Amino acid sequence: MNVKRLNGEEEDVTENGADEPWRIPIDRSQAPSREPGPIDLRRTFLQAAYTGIPTFMGTPICLEPEDLRAGGVDVAVFGVPLDSSSGHRGAAYGPRAMRSDERYLFNTPELMVSASTRVSPFTSLKVVDYGDAPIDIFSVEKSLPSIASTVREVAGAGAIPVILGGDHSLMIASVGALAEMYGPDKVGVVHFDAHPDCHEHIFGHRITHGTPIWRLIEESRIPGKNFVQVGLRTPTGPDDQLFNWMRRQGLRTHFMVEIERRGFTAVLDQVIEEILDGPEFVYLSLDIDVLDPAYAPGTGTPEPGGLTPRELFPAFRRICAETNVIGIDVVEVAPHLDPGYTTTMNARRAIFEGLTGLAMRKAGMTSADYVNPIASGQLKFPLT
Repeated sequence: MNVKRLNGEEEDVTENGADEPWRIPIDRSQAPSREPGPIDLRRTFLQAAYTGIPTFMGTPICLEPEDLRAGGVDVAVFGVPLDSSSGHRGAAYGPRAMRSDERYLFNTPELMVSASTRVSPFTSLKVVDYGDAPIDIFSVEKSLPSIASTVREVAGAGAIPVILGGDHSLMIASVGALAEMYGPDKVGVVHFDAHPDCHEHIFGHRITHGTPIWRLIEESRIPGKNFVQVGLRTPTGPDDQLFNWMRRQGLRTHFMVEIERRGFTAVLDQVIEEILDGPEFVYLSLDIDVLDPAYAPGTGTPEPGGLTPRELFPAFRRICAETNVIGIDVVEVAPHLDPGYTTTMNARRAIFEGLTGLAMRKAGMTSADYVNPIASGQLKFPLT
């Protein structure tokens, strides 16, 4: 079946002779004509977070790549509501929850300022919501090409894709697409997770939320030495065989026991040094279960003894400021397991800190661990 997109081009949405209705775009041929560009859905400048049509932190929306280009968009946030590769379902609802966290009173991006740096990311960057990637809710295998296509649309328009998961299988598509665009040896991945995600298969299935790194390496999309992992601590893996495979592939992995012994700041300094050792571009992947369950109960595979938000947030900000980040994902948020909205709030704040880091880099504020000297107590002025 051929269908027309907004730009008039036809797309074949037929595969193996069977129509896939989840891939058919909306026919906008009868819609009023408009100039390409972002669309602000707010009726008023200041509105409560629980009102209006939810977009990520109240940002405008874009529907097509032409909108991204016309708007000079720096960052496009889009969802991947997929959890069919996870044994614990629920992460498919993560994108909608992260878009509009009702625990915040207001959702006005222009008023948001980083308390640590005094940088306002939404006034320095043009950030939009790009909707959701089309996915087949019954098949992660069929969904991966669509996810990759959405990543290419965003990156091809000159914007940084920020992906709201969904489960971690999406990284097969997102990192794979960026590696094809920039070159496999040029892309590095900083992977925050309680689990290695390096398994060859889970219960015989090779495409799952526990196998993306194995697939990316074995399919020669990203070399193992370009992965830097932070926060691993699960007692169910890696076993000795997988542990040795990770070492042979050259993965640079920082387990929680190392963080406990050396301190997080020392480990983070090494992480940034390692990810700059070779790759020109960085993809930042956050499985929310890297946080201790005290801060992120709303995830399918919680592991006690994890990072705190006070460790994660500066790490996200620093990596985005001090390295050349070309993509971000935040995955495995399962809102139905999040009774106090804690997980959703921390996931959104991690993205906010990442956006702050991107804004700092755009402004040339790339020195290591920059914070505002007054807010941090380094510089005090007498009150007058």
